[in-house]
Amino acid sequence: MHHELKLASASPRRSALLQLTGLSAEILNSNIDEILDEGEVPQAFARRLALQKARKAVENPGHQGLIIGADTIVLDGDRVLGKPRDAEHAEQMLLNLRGRNHTVITAIAILDTKTGREFVDHCETEVPMRNYSQKEIRTYIATGDPLDKAGAYAIQHVDFQPVEVEDMAGCFANVMGLPLCHLSRQLRKLHVNPKNDIVKQCKQYTNYNCQVHVSILNSTL
Repeated sequence: MHHELKLASASPRRSALLQLTGLSAEILNSNIDEILDEGEVPQAFARRLALQKARKAVENPGHQGLIIGADTIVLDGDRVLGKPRDAEHAEQMLLNLRGRNHTVITAIAILDTKTGREFVDHCETEVPMRNYSQKEIRTYIATGDPLDKAGAYAIQHVDFQPVEVEDMAGCFANVMGLPLCHLSRQLRKLHVNPKNDIVKQCKQYTNYNCQVHVSILNSTL
C-alpha cells in the first residue's frame, strides 16, 4: 500500500535520520508556539507539541498523506531546556549540564489525513555529559551550532563531542531528534514499513552500538 509521507520539521537532522529508513518524505515547515502549560509534565508537553506540528501542517489543503511531527526537549532535573536565546545563554546551559546526566525526550506524532487517525509516541534517553572545559564550550559556541538546539548541543558534533557516549545506554537517534524504532513501530500500525534495515542503518550512521532497539521494536505500544 502506497502512503505519501511528509515530515513537519525543517530540522536537517530529522530529515537525515528519516532518509535512513529508505522512505521518501516531503519536508514541510510547521511553526507553532512552544510554551509549557502550567502543570504540564515534560512527556505530555513533547507529545502535545509533536501532534500540534503535524496538525499545523495539515492546515494547508495540499498537505495530504501521513504527516509526521516531532519535538525534542531537554530535561535537566525538573527544568525543561529549550533553545538558547544567545551565546551567553548557550554557555550557561552547557556549564550547567557539564559532568552530569540529563534526559532527552523526543515525541513523534503521525497524522493520517485520509482517516483522521493520530498516533503519538515518545522516547527518553538519559544522557551523560563529559567534563568539557569552558574553553571547549566557547570554541563550540563560536561555530554557531548550539544556537538552534534544545540544551545548546548536538550529540553528533564531531569536534565538541559533549556526551560520554560509551556510558549511554539509550537511543542515540532520539537525542538527535528522531527515534527511528519508535517511528517504525507507529508506522507499522498504518501498514508502512521501512525499506531499509533501520537498526543496521542507524548503527552505521551514528557509530553507536544500540542496546534498546529489540525491546522497542518488539513492543506493541
